Amino acid sequence: MTPMAGAVIRPLILASQSQGRQMLMREAGLSFECVSAVIDEEAVRSGMEAEGAKPRDIADALAQAKALKVSRKFPDAMVIGSDQILVMPDGDLMRKAGSRDEAEIQIAKLAGRTHRLISAAVICEEGKAVWRIVDGAKLTMKPLEASTITAYVKKYWEDIRHCVGCYRAEAEGAALFDNIEGEQSTIVGMPMRPLLDYLTIRGYERAL
Repeated sequence: MTPMAGAVIRPLILASQSQGRQMLMREAGLSFECVSAVIDEEAVRSGMEAEGAKPRDIADALAQAKALKVSRKFPDAMVIGSDQILVMPDGDLMRKAGSRDEAEIQIAKLAGRTHRLISAAVICEEGKAVWRIVDGAKLTMKPLEASTITAYVKKYWEDIRHCVGCYRAEAEGAALFDNIEGEQSTIVGMPMRPLLDYLTIRGYERAL
């Protein structure tokens, strides 16, 4: 793709400390820094849920809030914010587990059923959103015995504790699923193909 006329190459900042999103960026050959965006995610999510907002709009709003927060501190950078929502089979949104017991309960709720992951990414410059994408994936988990769930959580807790749904379908968690439909990067938490297309248009080069 041809870079945009007059495009300005700015430092890239990922407004997240997510290991999964950092991995996606590194594997894509991007040079970037990480800056945590401290926002009240639960307040944003709960408020939008109360207003009947769609899950994709909630994911988009959270991604934008993160990118804007960091962009206002670093106006000369291109800041990427991202967020992911897990939509349960009944339409409710699942929160991150706070303990191993909660993780087991969450996996048990998903076992034998199909749920959706919605991932959003927003780019901000000079405190304004300039680009956004929302993408979804559909995952069907195998029926699982309680003992299997307990063993999985015990073995991988430190890896899955920050993941909504408490699995890593891109890693060891793949064995828990019968079927996965969607882009791998969307499942990890940030739609990379459209993001890379935009960065290419803007003139960013990747070290591959």
